[in-house]
Amino acid sequence: MASFAEQAARPLTIGIVAGEASGDLLGSQLIFALRTLLPGLRFTGIGGPRMAAAGMEVLFPMEKLAVRGYAEVLRQLPEILGIRRALYRHFRSEPPALFIGVDAPDFNLALETRLKARGIPTVHYVSPAIWMWRRERMRKIKRAVNKMLALFPFEEALYRDAGVDVEFVGHPLADMLDQVPGRDAAREQLKVRMAGPVIALLPGSRQSELKHMGRLFIETARRLYALLPQAVFLVPIQSRETRLMFETELYREEGTELPLTVLFGHAHEAMAAADVVLVTSGTATLEAALLGKPMVITYKMPGASYWLLKGKGYLPYYGLPNILAGEFVVPEIIQDDATPENLSRALFNLLTDDTVRGRIARKFAALNASFKRGAALHAARSILPLLARREAGR
Repeated sequence: MASFAEQAARPLTIGIVAGEASGDLLGSQLIFALRTLLPGLRFTGIGGPRMAAAGMEVLFPMEKLAVRGYAEVLRQLPEILGIRRALYRHFRSEPPALFIGVDAPDFNLALETRLKARGIPTVHYVSPAIWMWRRERMRKIKRAVNKMLALFPFEEALYRDAGVDVEFVGHPLADMLDQVPGRDAAREQLKVRMAGPVIALLPGSRQSELKHMGRLFIETARRLYALLPQAVFLVPIQSRETRLMFETELYREEGTELPLTVLFGHAHEAMAAADVVLVTSGTATLEAALLGKPMVITYKMPGASYWLLKGKGYLPYYGLPNILAGEFVVPEIIQDDATPENLSRALFNLLTDDTVRGRIARKFAALNASFKRGAALHAARSILPLLARREAGR
């Protein structure tokens, strides 16, 4: 344990943990915002490349936490629990002034509970989807967090009714996506021809998702291309590993040559350039909605994981755009229904129906407007009082 003099000489430290690519993005924006308000802050914990680029000290690689589905988590559980124990020991020996869990509730809430019990203020950024499934988590959340930062306006009432200090800070994506070029500018930037339909394919950012979705997306593109020979396809991929997985599947068999471009990153530009998007359920569906894009949402996972999750759900929707709208604004084709035939037909219907695309664009424009609040800076300002109280009590 460091001496009091050594601790006093150190910069103020914030512990922070993100578990996947979307959390890495939110975490990096929050780090920049907090350093705008308090330039001397130090950050340490678990994060990805964006948080590291923002100046965070990464103690464990974020990829270790980026697993989805009950069966997949069970296989990795011993390693994940070991990382959480090691991180708790680190924060026990070098207590941060504050801990922020960015999403990843199954990992972060248990860690937050133990840190809060030791007097370390805890903030959870991104409410768990208790309005969608597992409402029993509210009791655990109340024990774990001093402050919940919610991205969606309707979440405030849920937490206040349960006695949890909460603040709706807006969604950072609504602010960030304002910087994405429009359709024609995005096509010019990506060197995509202006004539003919453009379809963005987003099969997922995790290797586990590519394993189940890669071939499905490729076969869907082949069928859609047979219906629309002028179509072109954009596939933004997040890492070298997932790019290799996708391209291996693409060239596995001889078949119709596709006018398909694999991009390294540039997901937002690919969606902006597209007329329609085929997207795996997750944060990318919200990104597509905030960009005003008609989409087909799909997902496949191992059967056991799907049925366990299905039994815990409260809503008839899977995709965030439909959940937030409270209706089926865009099609969802899930699990056994997710076949190349069904997906290509749904995409074809969207591409050939101007009225439906216009209605979707209007719905999504209203959604975008409701989320814009300068989220990262708003979140940072709501955290400062906890830091001030912590330092005053020392």
